[in-house]
Amino acid sequence: MKSLLVVLVVLAGVWFWRSRASSIRQRPPASPIQPPLQDTVACSRCHVHIPRAEAVQGQHGSYCGLEHLHQAEP
Repeated sequence: MKSLLVVLVVLAGVWFWRSRASSIRQRPPASPIQPPLQDTVACSRCHVHIPRAEAVQGQHGSYCGLEHLHQAEP
């Protein structure tokens, strides 16, 4: 009687393990979410790349902020 109980527990464990493995195998792989690409420009003073929408435009190029604009174009 004791060996029958052990066999039933082992069979239940094997059944559970195989059903779990097959459900994992059928699941599609998760694809990483990538942010949309933005058009960037380099600051003419420090060469840091920033989005074009956030850049400050000057006579000699684009800048990352007003401080670099004033330093490069007095």
